[in-house]
Amino acid sequence: MLLTFLHFNYFWIGPALVVASLLWRYLRQSDYLAISTLFWLDRVRLRPSLLRRLPILLIILAVSFIVLGLMAPVLPYSEHEIASEGLDIAIVLDLSASMQEVMDKKPPVPGATRLKEVMTMEPDGKTRLDTTKDALKYFIQSRHEDRIALVVFSDNAYVVSPLTFDYEYLLQYLDMIDAKILEGEGMTAIGDGIALANNLLERQRTDPPRSQVITVFTDGEHNIGRDPVEVLAESAAAGIRFHVVGVDMEDKFKGNEPVKKLIDTVTAHGGRYFDANTESQLLDASTTISGLEKVRLVSKEYIRQVPVFHWFAIPAGLLILAVFALRSFGYFADYT
Repeated sequence: MLLTFLHFNYFWIGPALVVASLLWRYLRQSDYLAISTLFWLDRVRLRPSLLRRLPILLIILAVSFIVLGLMAPVLPYSEHEIASEGLDIAIVLDLSASMQEVMDKKPPVPGATRLKEVMTMEPDGKTRLDTTKDALKYFIQSRHEDRIALVVFSDNAYVVSPLTFDYEYLLQYLDMIDAKILEGEGMTAIGDGIALANNLLERQRTDPPRSQVITVFTDGEHNIGRDPVEVLAESAAAGIRFHVVGVDMEDKFKGNEPVKKLIDTVTAHGGRYFDANTESQLLDASTTISGLEKVRLVSKEYIRQVPVFHWFAIPAGLLILAVFALRSFGYFADYT
């Protein structure tokens, strides 16, 4: 690990201080007349102890450290390990026509009329789409180190947002999704939605690669486009994990062969299938997925010209404190 200095010209402060110190000691000497008989004594035996010079030596060392600190010492290259938890998550959201139906719909009261549906042509309650959007908001807000993308599908699949850390941006786009965004479409191309998510994760793969996850929210069975079972096999081959949430899926679909194959494929590759028939179950599914998908990442970061002046400033400060401490003892006091 090579240490360099950005302001090497400050080196001359050291010699300048030495010259100034010697000059000051010379000028402060007073003229006096004295007759000494010390030469009769044994000069070697009475030579002052070098230990008493310790404060002066510490001051010189402290000044040297200060000068080195002023020279702006840096490490040309420094390597740091950064540990974090993070994933690349692609959310695949069903926008087929059935997602506009009321979720957890209560059986009608005999003789009662749904005035709201008659007057406004709007469903009397939260739709499957709105309930799923609320669960997704909770899911997104619970993540911190992840890049999240949003893909929607009906007859075709579309990217609403690429992988991003900007969760506020993502939530704004999620709010914009409604029944009119894919007006004119109404089928359920689950395979195309997963295929687009695969492509998106591949195009935005990082180096080193982050773990990748696809989470599908759908209320029906595949009825157009690519076979989702084949597409999920491609996901598994690329190392992408996946989960599927059945959003208030009707019983007539659950027994169908395409849905059974989809669920079997998900579980066979270590994923989870969630049967969310109510709003609370949908929130629980989102919470469970959030808890399952946590990965610890350790990456290396290289930084140029890392300042290390504290390597010299801290020892200099400690040495100065040591000088003051020694001067408090009479043995080290300077009586001249």
